Amino acid sequence: MKHRFTTKKSSSRSLLISAAVFAAVFLLFWFAVSSLSARTNEEEIQTLETAVTRGITYCYAVEGSYPASLAYLKENYGLIYNEDKYFIDYQPMGANILPDVTIIRRKAK
Repeated sequence: MKHRFTTKKSSSRSLLISAAVFAAVFLLFWFAVSSLSARTNEEEIQTLETAVTRGITYCYAVEGSYPASLAYLKENYGLIYNEDKYFIDYQPMGANILPDVTIIRRKAK
C-alpha cells in the first residue's frame, strides 16, 4: 500500500528543513547568551568602579586625604573584589589629589 503524502523526497526535504530550523534557533540562542554575558561583564566592572570610587571618597571625607594604596582601602574601608577576575591599577597622585584608578578584567585561566 502506497502512502499518498509520504515520499522519500519529502522526508529528506523535511529533514533538511528541520535541521535548518534547529540551526537557526541554536544560533539565535547562542547570540542571546553571549550578548547577555558581555552586558553582565560590563555591569560588574561598573559596579566595581563605583565601589572603589565610593571607598576613595569616603576615606577622603573621614581622614582628609585620599588612601595611599589600594591595600589601605581594602584593609580599612572593606573593599572586597575578586582579584582573580579583576586587576585594579591604583596610582595615588598625592594626599589631596584624586588617585588614578583603572580596572581591567583578567583573562580566564
